[in-house]
Amino acid sequence: MILEVAILNLKPGVAADFEADFAVASKIIAAMPGYISHELQHCVENRDRYLLLVCWERLEDHTIGFRGSPQYQEWRDLLDHFYDPFPTVEHYQMVSENSKIVGRGNS
Repeated sequence: MILEVAILNLKPGVAADFEADFAVASKIIAAMPGYISHELQHCVENRDRYLLLVCWERLEDHTIGFRGSPQYQEWRDLLDHFYDPFPTVEHYQMVSENSKIVGRGNS
């Protein structure tokens, strides 16, 4: 499994519109071959920053499959105008894992 990581810095004041358009864009990425899951997290300290995590079966499912597809242009049309600057995307492979998750949403 490959984890795609992108820190999304938005233009000030567009978070609500971004979240609405991201809900639409989520359906696009979720339908792609090799897609496993994704999550979007909102930064607590910086209201204009989000973290996007996408799990893919293989690196090529993202870099060739998704980015080379017509659906990627739809994704870009929905989201790219919100970013400042354009996000850097990196890919990671699991080295070690340990979890003691009892519940989510706890502060």
